[in-house]
Amino acid sequence: MIKEPVAYRIMLAGRHAAATLQAGFTTLRDLGTEGADYADVGIKRAIDEGVAPGPRLLVATKAIVASYSYGPAERSYRPDMEIPYGAQPATGIVEVTKAVREQSARGADWIKIYGDYRTGIDGTARPTFTMEEMKAMVAATHVTGRKVAVHASSDEAIRMAVLAGADTIEHGYGATEATFQLMKERGTAYIPTLTAPEATGEYFQKHVRGGAPTPGMQQAQRAFQLARKLGVTIGNGSDVGVFAHGTNARELAWMVKLGMSPLEAMRAATVVAAQILGKSQDLGQLKAGMLADVVALEGDPTSDIAAAARVGFVMKGGEVFRRP
Repeated sequence: MIKEPVAYRIMLAGRHAAATLQAGFTTLRDLGTEGADYADVGIKRAIDEGVAPGPRLLVATKAIVASYSYGPAERSYRPDMEIPYGAQPATGIVEVTKAVREQSARGADWIKIYGDYRTGIDGTARPTFTMEEMKAMVAATHVTGRKVAVHASSDEAIRMAVLAGADTIEHGYGATEATFQLMKERGTAYIPTLTAPEATGEYFQKHVRGGAPTPGMQQAQRAFQLARKLGVTIGNGSDVGVFAHGTNARELAWMVKLGMSPLEAMRAATVVAAQILGKSQDLGQLKAGMLADVVALEGDPTSDIAAAARVGFVMKGGEVFRRP
């Protein structure tokens, strides 16, 4: 019963990967398969071996969630049913450490942790792991040379993740100035995913693109501008999949709309992103000794960020995938 939907999703992922590469994004960090187990490892291998076109992938496999904290929510189903989660649930230091080691062994390049979720009595986002559990996961990840990405939108969960040693915070919409200052001091990078609240606003709140921002969009704007003002390292990462693959450049447009210069936004997607990924020796610049990733655009994105969506040529690793 499960194999057919997963097979369909794998085929769809191949199509999405090709669209992403055609859009000029030659390297992507994919943070969780949402119920497709370790399919991302196979897709990464297929791309690496030339079986299918797509960006260079850094994958996180299942991602890790605190037990009984992630969707689908138990309260929505009969209590005698066991509901499959969209990520790997774990509780306690032993289980969370084991989950990190299992996902690493299965092929994860990064470990993705859900630091909070809508578990509050009133449905608000609350931290799901204890500090001891967070520290255990980060330690088990870092000892292998991997990095940790933490999904967190509440200030308390963001702060816990930073103190535990997380490498990146995803979303971070509810972070206070003190927490962003801590991120700067600890060198924790911020991935603001500005396009995601716009997309969810379109789906669920009848938001019309270009219209008045939803409360979620306003919160994301506040966080992004505060982080930038304080000098937090900001990388380009859009949470694409919430919106259409191949339209990844929407995130760059949002970064500029909310205050970055076009050059700053392009750096966030190239040299800064490479630094965050730990790939500065191979990616993010055009110079001798780097992997030959070249994208040509119609226009100058350092003066008009809209040019980032007008892709005419794509080379990845010295192989041409798109020509004018």
